[in-house]
Amino acid sequence: MKKNLKRIGSNNSFIPLSDSCNGEGDDEPPSGGEDSEPPQPPSVANRLKLFGTIPDKDWNDWKWQFRNRITSVEQLSKYVSLSATRYAEISAVTGVYPLSITPYYLSIMDLNDPHDPVAMQAIPSIEEITFKTTGVEDPLGEEKDSVVPGLVHRYPDRVLMVLTDICPMLCRHCTRKREWKNGDWIRTPNDIERMLNYIRLNKNIRDVILSGGDCLTLSTKHLADVIRELRQINHVEIIRIGTRFPVVLPQRIDSEFCDMLSEYGPIWLNTHFNTVNEITPDSAAAIDRVIRAGVPVNNQSVLMRGINDTVEKQTRLCQGLLKIKVRPYYLFQCDEVQGTDHLRTTIDTGIKIIEGMRGFTSGLAIPNFTVDLPQGSGKITLQPNYIVARNEKEILFSNYLGRMINCNNTLTEQTAAPETQPADPFYNFSEVMDADRIIV
Repeated sequence: MKKNLKRIGSNNSFIPLSDSCNGEGDDEPPSGGEDSEPPQPPSVANRLKLFGTIPDKDWNDWKWQFRNRITSVEQLSKYVSLSATRYAEISAVTGVYPLSITPYYLSIMDLNDPHDPVAMQAIPSIEEITFKTTGVEDPLGEEKDSVVPGLVHRYPDRVLMVLTDICPMLCRHCTRKREWKNGDWIRTPNDIERMLNYIRLNKNIRDVILSGGDCLTLSTKHLADVIRELRQINHVEIIRIGTRFPVVLPQRIDSEFCDMLSEYGPIWLNTHFNTVNEITPDSAAAIDRVIRAGVPVNNQSVLMRGINDTVEKQTRLCQGLLKIKVRPYYLFQCDEVQGTDHLRTTIDTGIKIIEGMRGFTSGLAIPNFTVDLPQGSGKITLQPNYIVARNEKEILFSNYLGRMINCNNTLTEQTAAPETQPADPFYNFSEVMDADRIIV
């Protein structure tokens, strides 16, 4: 069954696996008979089932994928079995928050699973318009921090260039969901020149982030024009690109794009995997092409209820990312955006996930759990509290197994005379050492 299919690491998900070699004396066919074949990855099986008439030339063309996005409930119903109630609910939601799913992303869903973590990010839910929301349209206060249209300047040394509001897929948790109501737009040449002039005149800016929407919806030439201008500004040291294309439309990461990246480094790419199910041979191959162009890749995921809100799910995701050479960078608390209440967890959930991962997987696999504070107040990172108690000389810690360990917390002056008597004992922590863990 599909749930038990094992994903493979091939760079081309459309080439069937070759027959296995079982060594000397292999006179009998493998169990299952001569006609048995290795299981296909879900993306291959679904592609053949849903889009079997589409030739490889079109399927692997990102522009074909973009032109053929599923953007209405009528189109969706051709691929996904919808009850009359569900059909009506999705119709109601899309009257407020539109729908857009690439054929590729649809092909990696388990359409037999009503709680598939990929589908939950893409297919509208009635809760988007019926939950009593505490969210706001612009929870991060980006509009008030926009110094010119499209340029957000919040931190002293970095700015965010929002080049378009167009995305290949409309993620149901999107922090810029407000832009969906404004129609598709791309910043004009005059808008971009105003952004560039602001950056040129502010020499404290050393880091520029290109975003959207998704800025990779623009042509490679258009992106190259913007990046080339940034590279001519001496005080701009780093350019970052925020994109979900490697996850939702990996065909976009083509040789033309990668050649452009290699020309204008240092460039960093931040992408957005939320579940291990999104790590496919195609997305892994796209990441590999970016890295071979000399561009490091980080991942920024969003913590969402029912999608990635357990230690097990986050561990599988982050270990899977390391396997494809992506560093887990941020795990964001879901922003308080209107229409996302049903996806948000408590902040405590995120802290407990980090606590459950720490010590049981590589530190490289543990992201920074981060809350982007409301009203543009900035990002803060949160960690479990491992300090149980402290005094002037020592700190009592609880390690990842719950063991109590006390550590010296004093400085020894080089000119000080040697101690003739031992330091005061850790007498005031004796009860804590024998008790259950206490957080202060």
